[in-house]
Amino acid sequence: MTRLRTVTRRGRRTLLGAALALIVAAGTGGWAAGTAQSAVTGPAPGAAAWRADHSLGVRLPDPATARPAEVTRFFTSLTDRQRQALVARHPLTVGNLDGIPPAVRYAANSRALRAERDRQLARAADPAGALQERRQARKAAARCASLLSPGRHVLSYDPRGRGQVAEVYGDLATAEHTAVIVPGSDIDLATFDRDHDPYGTPAGMARSLRTRLAADAPGTRTAVIAWAGYTTPVGIGPDAMTGRLADAGAPRLARFLSGLAAVGAPDPAVLCHSYGSVVCGLAASQPAHGNVADLVFFGSPGVRRDNVAQLHTPARVWAARDASDWIGDVPNVELFGLGHGADPTEPAFGARRVSAVRAVGHTGYLAPGTDSLRNFAAIVLGRYGAVR
Repeated sequence: MTRLRTVTRRGRRTLLGAALALIVAAGTGGWAAGTAQSAVTGPAPGAAAWRADHSLGVRLPDPATARPAEVTRFFTSLTDRQRQALVARHPLTVGNLDGIPPAVRYAANSRALRAERDRQLARAADPAGALQERRQARKAAARCASLLSPGRHVLSYDPRGRGQVAEVYGDLATAEHTAVIVPGSDIDLATFDRDHDPYGTPAGMARSLRTRLAADAPGTRTAVIAWAGYTTPVGIGPDAMTGRLADAGAPRLARFLSGLAAVGAPDPAVLCHSYGSVVCGLAASQPAHGNVADLVFFGSPGVRRDNVAQLHTPARVWAARDASDWIGDVPNVELFGLGHGADPTEPAFGARRVSAVRAVGHTGYLAPGTDSLRNFAAIVLGRYGAVR
């Protein structure tokens, strides 16, 4: 009887939490504030042409099934001329194929971005097009042009859907310490970088972290990757409250991290913001997951795991949330697919708590001058005794 009462009380608490989650959603705009997204999965456009290409006299690695380590071995067996030929013929495939050396991917993505920029400029200049379509084309061309600016290193670029991109800050080929930023909702090609709320974007977070690393460890070679490689939720709606998009994004993140390991990059610290922490939580136990030194959840609604042990990762696990972050008002429940479960900053979860008392709001964790930025940099550098 006592056990039955305990179970009943637990069930009531769970149902109450689910009801509270619905109330929070309604109070912040409800389901109408978010739109359902179609997750981008599978290889980038052009995979069929890649598979059919026998110009080198050998079968090319299948973008859908080849492991990143196999891709690395194949590309290291090619001559420079052969690699350049594949870049010219299949820029989207080469630019998005994990396991290919970074410099080759940069060249391929530059080619793909130039082609997309020119295509959008042609659409913008077409007098037969609707005015709104021409405006959108000009904006898309400007985004491509921005990513083509000197000094930018685009590690992946996929134009499907709202657009996905990953950019490297620093020299990934020689880095001694690396970090990967995994963003949350409302991030895509158009919002990857922006002037307002810059530290709420993956590009802004990565730049700020890299600057702090250079200040804290001058002479140490570091690289930070802003990874917007999955379809994120838009607004507050079913996509943000469920794990559907995280389920689709987790294998993409796992494969990306495996690709970093395949090209010899150091085990990274993976910093997961907001809904991105749900993606990271699900990716941690993926079979294709590369080695990770540290896993950092910040501004997290939950990671769909009850505790660190359920992540099945040898990485050190950290968690941070500032007192002014509205995510703290979201109930940490998971029922019938709604909600994301336990709060990783709670002691019972088992993560190492990271101070973020000087951060402001949901997107201020990597703003210059914050203790969270200082702590994240110490984690990336392996200076664990300096973390507060």
